[in-house]
Amino acid sequence: MTRSEREGDMEAGAMTTFVGGAPVEAATLRAALARAPRLVAVDGGADMLRAAGLVPEAVIGDLDSISPAARDHFADRLRHVAEQDSTDFAKAVRSFPGPAIAVGFLGARVDHFLACLTELARSGTDCVLLGEMDCVCIAPPEAVLDLAPGTRVSLWPLEPATGRSAGLEWPIDGLGLAPAVRAGTSNRATGRVTLSLSGGPVALILPAEALDAMLAARKMGPRGAAPPSL
Repeated sequence: MTRSEREGDMEAGAMTTFVGGAPVEAATLRAALARAPRLVAVDGGADMLRAAGLVPEAVIGDLDSISPAARDHFADRLRHVAEQDSTDFAKAVRSFPGPAIAVGFLGARVDHFLACLTELARSGTDCVLLGEMDCVCIAPPEAVLDLAPGTRVSLWPLEPATGRSAGLEWPIDGLGLAPAVRAGTSNRATGRVTLSLSGGPVALILPAEALDAMLAARKMGPRGAAPPSL
């Protein structure tokens, strides 16, 4: 993507793809960029973009993971944020607010993923974490998910929460969800799913192929878009 094309996307309010340092398959990155063409590397994610021949708008973070080669290659795009009170992911979503898809944050270190999930719950940022197997976001209070029957739907509470559902094989009506008490792991859609949640934040986890349904439920992308090729 040329600089003028990227600037046009920014002016149009395009969604952002954040790229972190965990391994990312090319198909996953393509799926993210097809929906979120504004490209930002988060620290060590710059090395993956350099290897892929892609140029981000910026490379942001405390820059303790980027290689010397990538640091030199993207020298004019480095945005060093030295403070250590927040993660590089938090620095990125704070510096580039707005709807986003983040790749390179699932499938590697669990503590990094949990820190990202905590930041999404804390900040309320409209961001979906996308990996090869799953996509994850903080569920909105009211959601409609256009899912094929049999699609895996998991609800993971970060604080006590309750809710109602339609279109789930095992409804959540009347259940109390809470960490260390009850989670809604590996439920299944019977078709279109509607969720109404109250209380603390709840992570919604779907197969990666359901990315567009998740984006639509969060009103972050066009409804009826083609599913990603993952």
